[in-house]
Amino acid sequence: MKLSELKNKLANLTELNFQLPNGTYVPKHFHVTEVGQVNKHFIDCGGIVRREKAINFQLWEAGDFDHRLAPKKLVDIIALSEKILAIEDAEIEVEYQSDTIGKYGLDFNGKDFMLTQKLTACLALDQCGINTEKQKVKLSDLQNNNSSCCDPNSKCC
Repeated sequence: MKLSELKNKLANLTELNFQLPNGTYVPKHFHVTEVGQVNKHFIDCGGIVRREKAINFQLWEAGDFDHRLAPKKLVDIIALSEKILAIEDAEIEVEYQSDTIGKYGLDFNGKDFMLTQKLTACLALDQCGINTEKQKVKLSDLQNNNSSCCDPNSKCC
């Protein structure tokens, strides 16, 4: 989701809810502690120089259980970030504490914002020798091989 999409959705909400990929919700007393633009300049494993931009939101929860961030307040925080930092209309990444700092994408289901899983990937698959096509195997071609290394008498374990 891009920043412009988030702002449009916030305009029609009365409360903010963020749902994690496992179905649980970020506690309602969360804070947005950072809004900024992250510029990434890097080289991939194929030697290609790349640049990426993302708008970063950091969600944090503290012990102030009476705190509730209203959608209008988040709109104001975003407006200040756009004015002071000149952030662009880029895809949003959300940071939230799990076992370590988790980085998520953002989607919307009509009521709640959903933190979506982000995955790593090779950006130069054509250069690193990884076969991306699934190997097609007929089940009828597979034989039940009783002499596999998992045989209790194979002494491999």
